[in-house]
Amino acid sequence: MALNKLKFNSINVTPAASEAIRFNSSANGLETASAGGSLVKIASTTASSSSSVSFTSGIDSTYKEYIFVFNNIHPATNGVDFHFNGSIDGGSNYNVVKTTTFFNASHYESDISTEFAYKTGDDLAQSTSYQSLTRTNLGNDNDQSFSGIMYLFEPSNTTFVKHFIAVDNHSHGTDLSLNDYVAGYFNTTSAINAIDFKMSSGNVDAGTITMYGVT
Repeated sequence: MALNKLKFNSINVTPAASEAIRFNSSANGLETASAGGSLVKIASTTASSSSSVSFTSGIDSTYKEYIFVFNNIHPATNGVDFHFNGSIDGGSNYNVVKTTTFFNASHYESDISTEFAYKTGDDLAQSTSYQSLTRTNLGNDNDQSFSGIMYLFEPSNTTFVKHFIAVDNHSHGTDLSLNDYVAGYFNTTSAINAIDFKMSSGNVDAGTITMYGVT
């Protein structure tokens, strides 16, 4: 049986950008509502010989998911790693307990070696230390950088731990490509309300970090 094509105005809803059609709460009609999944830019910081890049506002109950996008992060010092920590006191202290996992894939420019492995030296087990997002030895050659993305889930929740997932690619100091995968959770029921990013040593020479909320 062929489906009949409905005319646009035969559905009693008002069209609007970024909205979708759904059944109403009584399940006897249609209505428009937010389509969901939209990104809302909250803040963006461009580093310039910065000791760290911190987000101390905008992380609250407004969104259940936050995304941090790293674009061409360049270290001032060769052979360092880029890492992060969370805060429950608005950035006064970055020392939240974490348990994490870390694995990566690598390939040399010279094609002499490849690797895909879990990295026990880069994970944490109930530690307040900063978690690395990159396998140690970021390159600081003029054309080398790090780019990636990190997801933080419902940081304001006061019942459950706070999960995060990150993936990135960076130029290693010994001229190879490293694709890193990091995941874990802040093991606290307190709200995470600030995040800090920095190098293990030296400054963040350049690069942009942008924080988005997911509707």
